[in-house]
Amino acid sequence: MNENAPEGVAVDDARSREILGLGWGGVAHFADLLAQEGELRGLIGPRELPKLWTRHVLNSAAVAQFLPETGSLADVGSGAGLPGVVLALMRPDLEVHLVEPMQRRVEWLREVGEELDLDNVTVHQVRAEELHGRLLVDAVTARAVAALDRLAQFCMPLVAPGGRLLAQKGQRAEEEVAKADRVLHKLGVVEVTVHAVDMLGDGDVTRVVEARKR
Repeated sequence: MNENAPEGVAVDDARSREILGLGWGGVAHFADLLAQEGELRGLIGPRELPKLWTRHVLNSAAVAQFLPETGSLADVGSGAGLPGVVLALMRPDLEVHLVEPMQRRVEWLREVGEELDLDNVTVHQVRAEELHGRLLVDAVTARAVAALDRLAQFCMPLVAPGGRLLAQKGQRAEEEVAKADRVLHKLGVVEVTVHAVDMLGDGDVTRVVEARKR
């Protein structure tokens, strides 16, 4: 355990509880685990610890409002579990697949799943491309994985007809969408929307690219 990690990383305020809903307790526990072990295990950098709760954990909930009412979700490039673990805790009714090729990250995700009793989660130690033709879900999420044109190529084949890709992006989201237009069309995308989400009402906007499949 990292003795230098801050204790009680979660901010227990009305806004955090409103965002996370019934997932609050589990997400707070997850945040503490990540603060204690994340740097030692190469999951997060030391500079990320002071902003772990707002910039990473709460930020992972930005896509929650765009998830399907029922069904399944695949989080591609889950890494430390952002956003996949947070979303699985918020939406225990969804079947969640965490897709991550790196062994040490997979070990972490499996340990977290056991610690948090996430019986709606399956961890796959593969690249997303290896699941093409084997897994179809109602939504795919991805956070800080790749540029949209590349991301779409290995995520959209996992999206069932009528489903969507939800990619968390930075300030250049619109540019990425424009650049990926031809690729998205070829992959069966019929509508793309860039949502500006201000999680805390402080002007710090997260952009969620929603690409809907025909």
